[in-house]
Amino acid sequence: MNELKQRILAVTQQPHLASLATISADGKPWVRYVIPRADENLIFRVATRLHSRKVAQIQENPNVHLTCGVTDPRQVGTFLQIQGRAELSSSQQEREAFWDPHLERAFKGPKDPEYGVLRIIPSRIEIWEEGKPEPEVWEP
Repeated sequence: MNELKQRILAVTQQPHLASLATISADGKPWVRYVIPRADENLIFRVATRLHSRKVAQIQENPNVHLTCGVTDPRQVGTFLQIQGRAELSSSQQEREAFWDPHLERAFKGPKDPEYGVLRIIPSRIEIWEEGKPEPEVWEP
């Protein structure tokens, strides 16, 4: 794994709120908080309700933007800007693999019929690091 990819993954290792932007039916951006997790292939996953507004928007237009990495707004260090395409997974295998106890506030468990997982496949990731005027860019 190259060094840039390792630094990107390091930003995603601790749980944090992130902003996920989708495009509404009338072509306007819509942003909400999510808690993403990335795997070694830089595929980001977030939990969602299968019948949520974000799922409907993604089914209409799968282009999304995710901003993540800041765990304390008083100490903004390294953060990520991610462009990509989202897809919904409701497979039991994906739901079990992504399940985390913090999701119990929103879902009854990994078999909850409303629980799904959004997979965000990046086309571009910018890593912004404190003290650097420009980001480094990862593209597949």
